[in-house]
Amino acid sequence: MNAVEGEKKTAPQPKLWQALTVLFVTIAVMASSIVEVEGGFLSKLFMGVDEVHGPMFIGVCAAAVMALLIGYKWSDLEKMMLEGIYKALQSIIILAIVGILVGVWIDAGVVPSMIYYGLKILHPNIFLIAVMLICSITSLATGTSWGTMGTMGAAMLGVSYGLGISPAITAGAVLSGAYFGDKMSPLSDTTNLAPAMAGTDVMTHVKFMMLPTGITYAVCLVFFGILGFTGAGGSADMSQAQALGEAIAGIFTIHPLLVLPPLVVIVSIALKVPAIPGITLGIFSGGLLGMLFQRGSCTLGTLLVASYGGYQLDASTGIEAVDDLLCRGGIEGMLFSISLTILAMMFGGIMEGTGMMSVIVEKIKKLAKSPAGLVTVTEATCLFSNATMPEQYISIIIPGRMYAEEYDKMDLHPACLSNALESSGTVTSALVPWNTCGAYINSTLGLTAWGAGGYGVFAMFNWLMPLVNIAMAYLGLTVADRNNVRLAKKKQAK
Repeated sequence: MNAVEGEKKTAPQPKLWQALTVLFVTIAVMASSIVEVEGGFLSKLFMGVDEVHGPMFIGVCAAAVMALLIGYKWSDLEKMMLEGIYKALQSIIILAIVGILVGVWIDAGVVPSMIYYGLKILHPNIFLIAVMLICSITSLATGTSWGTMGTMGAAMLGVSYGLGISPAITAGAVLSGAYFGDKMSPLSDTTNLAPAMAGTDVMTHVKFMMLPTGITYAVCLVFFGILGFTGAGGSADMSQAQALGEAIAGIFTIHPLLVLPPLVVIVSIALKVPAIPGITLGIFSGGLLGMLFQRGSCTLGTLLVASYGGYQLDASTGIEAVDDLLCRGGIEGMLFSISLTILAMMFGGIMEGTGMMSVIVEKIKKLAKSPAGLVTVTEATCLFSNATMPEQYISIIIPGRMYAEEYDKMDLHPACLSNALESSGTVTSALVPWNTCGAYINSTLGLTAWGAGGYGVFAMFNWLMPLVNIAMAYLGLTVADRNNVRLAKKKQAK
């Protein structure tokens, strides 16, 4: 063996312009799926584009072609794509199981019962605050924003139609509560992933997040309280709520015990049962209660059908929006999100495996001249990752890997990094329609982030959280040295 043969092969290194070209192509094509282009050549070019799978696939192709030009072999790219998909397999399994859960719960009368009792209890003035609080408690107890949105979120959206409150505003309250719990719950995967990437423990991480997260949460409660009391959410037509309740009661048997399955999920996961078996317990408990209370309309056969194809109403409730809400669920209803997740992770796998994301981040790191600047750059990178490698976990893992050394060089506590990762990577994923989280929300709530009727503006917690954390970093309140001493206090002492 000669010296050359003994040398370790190094992977081809991308140049900055190559990485930026891929991102430019991907972002430009993605934008065509959510931005309405009027007039001229562009309107003809993008005419008929109203979904993100095709544009996402073009992004995969652009990344693959550029990787081949850089010098990678096709066999390398296949491994990168498969590794990317493998990282999202747990998310894909949860998507499928939540689809089964939603279909079963509707057929069993669980979701209709929650909507019915919600209509009886909730008043329009306090509705949005109640939605945010209910979803916060559920997400804190279960550690899952997805499970919260697919269950409590879907039920609250049904109530909003009955109360005449804007579904977009309601979805904003649902997301604000769900992502607050996802961010702060020690049971949440992202709450455990962020400190693992930064090099700290979960409880230190949670304690460090309390101040900026608490301030953001309080502002959101005030915001939704004002919307509720000023009637900004909608007409608050209580007669419509009564009519909807009667329509639901005419189709389903309503019973207080049918609200137990969500509690089964909450309690099981609170007792540290893993998410997948915990959600499965909710499926079986809902199915058993459905066959007991639905007087023959819910059978093992109908449950199996609903678990794949979703629930289908035999008769309309008289409100088209609520018919659409009830006629959903099943694995088939999640195929949109599952297929988009696969495409997104193929793209993310190539971008990470070839180092095209790394070369961009290396340039960005030079902008961080202070602890607050480093927090700002970290959060910007998380948002960038959510938009270009559309998976929440990647937006935590990659910036965590990239910036850990920089935080160490500035003698910052690892909790500063983990807090920045969660304050942007976790929460902004819901604001990107082609992100796996944005796609999941579209599948479960039937709404997209932007455009007519979009929830993005009203998902206040999701876009305000990173801004609050950055502002507090410049005040020295979300940056600390290795002894966990706030830098602002340290400077004041000097």
